[in-house]
Amino acid sequence: MIRDRGGIKWTSMMLPEHVKLLRDWVKEDQYKEKSEMDEQQLELMNDTLSEAMEFDQLVTITHYHNRNYEIVIGKIHYWDELSQKLHIVDRFEEVHGISMGDIVDIRITDR
Repeated sequence: MIRDRGGIKWTSMMLPEHVKLLRDWVKEDQYKEKSEMDEQQLELMNDTLSEAMEFDQLVTITHYHNRNYEIVIGKIHYWDELSQKLHIVDRFEEVHGISMGDIVDIRITDR
């Protein structure tokens, strides 16, 4: 009977540096590219942002961070025009500073 141990069998013959490079390579394959926004999407996001700030509503913001997309749900605390960052307070009272260039989507969220 042949007992195949899969990847365990081959890692003993590889240098630790090679194993690390292979793991990094697999991780890099999961990275996502940042998508470009067109004028209509930017205008729609601006309207949603204005409405959420005016009526103090919860928003769901999808933004590009560390080569992946992340989602933040919370209320808009304020807009820092100098650094071009939007400050969001989530449900755990944690403040997130999100650059406007990294925002991909803004939606008003129901409770």
